[in-house]
Amino acid sequence: MLDEATFRRESDNALESLKQALIAAEDKSGSFEFEDNNGVMNIIFENGSSKFVVTPNTPVRQIWISAQSTSYKLEWSETASAFVLPKTGEALILLMQRLLREHLSDPSITLR
Repeated sequence: MLDEATFRRESDNALESLKQALIAAEDKSGSFEFEDNNGVMNIIFENGSSKFVVTPNTPVRQIWISAQSTSYKLEWSETASAFVLPKTGEALILLMQRLLREHLSDPSITLR
């Protein structure tokens, strides 16, 4: 497990990359709105009936995504040098891209 300082540095970097990718995709898509409230990211969809929430969870050294009635808990992978979903091996940005594509039924959404 990462020590707290390393977790904070790596999670801050990962979440900043995700934030920039979401801002760019928000501008292109128009199907969702991105908000960052003191480290808690909210992705709110046009109809207002649903949202995704992304938060770092320092005590367990994970990044959590709440989306589609499911909690995704990403862990640091030394091999990938990224936060990944252990079940699938998907890195944070690729997982979020997949979740957005599924939720919006839009395979053209790309996060980079």
